[in-house]
Amino acid sequence: MNKVSVKKTQRCSQYGHRYYKNHRIIFASVLAALFVFVLFSGCSEKEENTVKVGILHSLSGTMAISEIPVRDSELLAIKEINEAGGVLGKQIVVVEEDGASDPSTFVEKSRKLLSEDKVVTVFGCWTSASRKAVMPVFEELYGLLWYPVQYEGMEASPNIMYMGASPNQQVVPAVDYCAKNFGKKMYLIGSDYIFPRTANRIIKAQLVDLEGECVGETYVPMGHSDFTRIIEEIKQEEPDVIINSLNGDSNVHFFKQLVQAGITADVIPVMSFSIAEEEVNAVGVEYLKGNLVAWNYYETTTTDKNAKFVSAYKNEYGKDRVTGDPIEAGYIAVLMWAKACEKAGSFDVEAVRIAAKGLSFTAPEGTVTIDGENQHLYKQVRIGKINENGLIDEIWATPGAIKPDPYLSTYEWALGL
Repeated sequence: MNKVSVKKTQRCSQYGHRYYKNHRIIFASVLAALFVFVLFSGCSEKEENTVKVGILHSLSGTMAISEIPVRDSELLAIKEINEAGGVLGKQIVVVEEDGASDPSTFVEKSRKLLSEDKVVTVFGCWTSASRKAVMPVFEELYGLLWYPVQYEGMEASPNIMYMGASPNQQVVPAVDYCAKNFGKKMYLIGSDYIFPRTANRIIKAQLVDLEGECVGETYVPMGHSDFTRIIEEIKQEEPDVIINSLNGDSNVHFFKQLVQAGITADVIPVMSFSIAEEEVNAVGVEYLKGNLVAWNYYETTTTDKNAKFVSAYKNEYGKDRVTGDPIEAGYIAVLMWAKACEKAGSFDVEAVRIAAKGLSFTAPEGTVTIDGENQHLYKQVRIGKINENGLIDEIWATPGAIKPDPYLSTYEWALGL
């Protein structure tokens, strides 16, 4: 081969190498771009097929004993909705935060859920202190909180759906029942925060109307454990009944010390507003049997819907788990939100809020309806007695669901409260 031919071959070889190298780079770039496109389009598609909701309960601290079971029922409802096809064709994705039994933490976490996580709604809180703390955040950022617990009333925020009892659906009928069946001398004990203090202000006004007497009124910090002095005072005052609005694990210490002091249900009965089946298990049935509670639902409530709910809850979390009023209220909150979204055809807070007005739902406790004026539920009142098996037997109930009256506007004796 002559020199000219050799040089020509070398140039062709170099050109071919550069051609191959350049095309390999181009091919790799196209492949990478294609991968990024597929990755992000997949993420986009996934995001388009989901909707985020927040769950905000105390998973630690003194209130965890009560709030974790409510969280569990909300997750059960979400699972059932997702398995049935989701809401408006979208699967629900949960963003969960721990309020840690601390109102300031609830505020921090609620702001995060609404402003950073961009959830469309939140299910959460237990204590009125936590609800009152987060309410300004929900009103400022225009979120929607579904609150699952009975409370003291005197409130109706457009950014809260109240799934628990207002005072005319729990406190007032419970005091009436005690006055008629045990006597009108009552000792009031509660945790030192909004619900017990407001509930007891209502009770004292009611006792004046009933010509009864408040023989003692005591408040203790959340998580309080030494009730020696208070129990001595109860012994001295000899009330006909104790009205208990303690919250969280303080109930464990109070009832154990009460029984150790010789005060059982047949000596002085206790009517409790925050003890449901889960708390009975935590305190110990031997310390609670025979005492009374006031709620709108029990695990023993006899409806077809409840039989299915109890079965589903136990299948999900274990046969030894129990349901209870706040647990059921958390469950129906999720289902009613989904129903309101379907009715509105949107996840928009205002559209859902408007769609929820007058919305009825067949719940485990019976038919409940959201009052269009105050966003509370029509609910049936049930007085229960704790049995030796740790469940609660209904011993009295209203004939049907009662219209919520959070401001007690229909009671003359409550004027000025």
